[in-house]
Formats: sequence, C-alpha cells, structure tokens
Amino acid sequence: MPIKQSFALWTFPGLDDAGFKRVLEIGITGIEMPPADTYQKFSDMGFSIVTINGHKSLEDGLNQRENHSRIADELRANLEVAKQFEIPNLICFSGNRNGISDEEGVANTIDGLRLVAQDAEAAGVNLILELLNSKVDHPDYQCDHTAWGVKVIEAVNSPRVKLLYDIYHMQIMEGDLIRTIQNNAQHIAHYHTAGNPGRNDIDENQEISYKPIVRSIAESGYDGWIGHEFTPKGDLFASLEQAFRLCDV
Repeated sequence: MPIKQSFALWTFPGLDDAGFKRVLEIGITGIEMPPADTYQKFSDMGFSIVTINGHKSLEDGLNQRENHSRIADELRANLEVAKQFEIPNLICFSGNRNGISDEEGVANTIDGLRLVAQDAEAAGVNLILELLNSKVDHPDYQCDHTAWGVKVIEAVNSPRVKLLYDIYHMQIMEGDLIRTIQNNAQHIAHYHTAGNPGRNDIDENQEISYKPIVRSIAESGYDGWIGHEFTPKGDLFASLEQAFRLCDV
C-alpha cells in the first residue's frame, strides 16, 4: 500500500474551501494540527485529522515534573477528542532543558508519559514524542536526538507511546537518516518532512534526498502517515503536488 500523506495546516496558510478540495485531489488526504473548532469541518470535507497537539507547550513540557499533573489532564482530555474524531496521534513535547541534565530529562519524561500510557492504550491513540532540532529552530529543546527519544520510548514500553521523527529536524542534528530510521522504525509512529536548509520544498534545491528515505520507511513496514510540514517557496499547490509525487512510493 502507498504511504498515506498529510500536510500541516500552519505551513500552508490562506487556503479556502476550494483550495482544500485541490489538496485532496492531489492525493493528500490528511491534515495536521488544525484548530479545534475546525475538526468537524475537515472531517466532513473528507480529510483525516492525523495529528493534534496533545498538551501545552513545546518549551514547557514533560521533562519538568511539576508539569506532569497538568499535562496528564490535558492529554486525557485530548484522548477523548481524538477518539471522537478518529485522530491517531497526539503530539507530545519534552520541553526545553532549562539546565536539566539529559539523564534527569529522560527520567522525568518517562515518568510523565507513564501516567497516561494506559489511557492511550485504552483509547487506541498514539502519544508521539516529537524530535526537534535545538540548533536552528528550537534552542534548548531537550528531545533533540533520536537516541534520547528512544531511551524514553523503550522505558515507557507501551505500544501507544512512540516517536514523531521529523526528517528535517534530525538532518540538522545528526544526519545518517536512513540508517537511523531502519534501526529505530519500531519506535516511530509518525514522520514529518521539510527541505534543509530553509524548511521549504523537498525539491532538488535542498540537501535531503527524500525518495530513498521514504522508500526505506515503506520497506520497514510502516503503514501510517508522512506529513509535509514545510513552507512553500512558490505556488503551494505545485509544491504539494511535487512533494506528493516524491513520496508516493
């Protein structure tokens, strides 16, 4: 089966209903992180809502124990929303380091996710811990290397607690993308794309070779979604169509 493809709404602003119809016609049938008051609208249009943020906030996250009670409440509430709208993934964040060591951050994040792992299993929804770069876009973010995230996922040991592997972010932080994906595919439940440098189109004018990467994802047995989270340099429909063809393996 071809890998399903989605797009992040925030990177393609200004679309009207006719524009959303064009996106569907391209073959991109998933939408990511739409506003909560639009969930029903997009479901009615024929989109699958693929991801929403599970809690607040990216910078102030699971690596701080004082956040655990708040985040657990937010995740449980959003698990109910995810069940209602058949949303497969809630995005979770480590938060920024703020002086916390990697070891302490891992331990705290493990304990935070353990609070809600059984709730996610009961709901049939994934909690996906996002890997982000701390070099360019998100200074001080702690879950900025695959190995850090894998330590958390292995320790929580739940079929519903996985990683969101953002190809753009991990190219910036560590490269070696295909080998990393092959070695850790069992811990990954979702992927994002963007070109590097610039976080623009995934075309021939950036350094990431997406076709073999997506092929390796498909060969791993992955049956989820790949989400396009880039800002188009020109016509957004041409950018999305080019991305769709590149990842339609």
